[in-house]
Amino acid sequence: RVKELQAKLEPEINDLKRRDAELEQLSLTEDHNQFLHSYSSLPALSVTNHSPSSNTRPLRYFEDVTEDLSGVRDKLQKVLRVKWTNISLTEVRVLRPQPEPDTRAGFLKYAREITLDPNTAYKQLHLSKEDRAAAFKSYSHYDNSHSDRFTETRQVLSRESLTGRCYWEVEWIGEGCSVAVAYKSISRAGWSGRFGENDQSWKLDCFYNEYKFVYNSVITPISGPWSSRMGVYLDHTAGILCYYSIIDETMTLLHRVQTVFTQPLYAGIGFNEGWRNIAEVCKLK
Repeated sequence: RVKELQAKLEPEINDLKRRDAELEQLSLTEDHNQFLHSYSSLPALSVTNHSPSSNTRPLRYFEDVTEDLSGVRDKLQKVLRVKWTNISLTEVRVLRPQPEPDTRAGFLKYAREITLDPNTAYKQLHLSKEDRAAAFKSYSHYDNSHSDRFTETRQVLSRESLTGRCYWEVEWIGEGCSVAVAYKSISRAGWSGRFGENDQSWKLDCFYNEYKFVYNSVITPISGPWSSRMGVYLDHTAGILCYYSIIDETMTLLHRVQTVFTQPLYAGIGFNEGWRNIAEVCKLK
């Protein structure tokens, strides 16, 4: 609108400038008779619809713009007020990741009481010690009637969901086990739900004195002191997952994951073949 008005006013402005120059020249005439004769010969100033002296007020265009912008501003403020009410501060706050503890005592401050969920346990797993320990047996202990049960993979999930900062330890005897975390939405049917073979779970394989980290079917060999006790530290908000080898009170970082967790996690234990394999989520409190 401003550009349109400017285009319409430019010819009138140029005409006024020309008339101003003529009047300036006329004002220098010393002969009064010549002055009156020249002045009477000048055409009268015409009034156009686009002149500021006419009914059209150019400032009205700016008033329209201001009114429109004010309406948009009011709508945005209303939307923002509604959105801000529905979004909690914890969802919009940018958190600076806290450093991992540097002593076992520091990790134990975040210890979580974790039990295993028998409804998720593979049929040949037997739970004991108040559902904190799992053993692989040669016979079926459960049927596959429960929808949460792993039907092909020798593994089990925890009852408790894990968010915030958590720490737990797993100890095993036998050939070893897989120490994992997974989303509840992980597949329970077939081998697609095996820990580490999808983008729904992360695991550290601890078998035959070797470590391997597996995520989304990508295997990463891990070096470090072998131990039958594993510490797991999770900072869900910061997207940090750490595995530690524990020998007495000495903790050695084996692998650290930095990612974004989009759902609550569940602790997991898995086995390869071997009927004498037993793994237990340690009681730390």
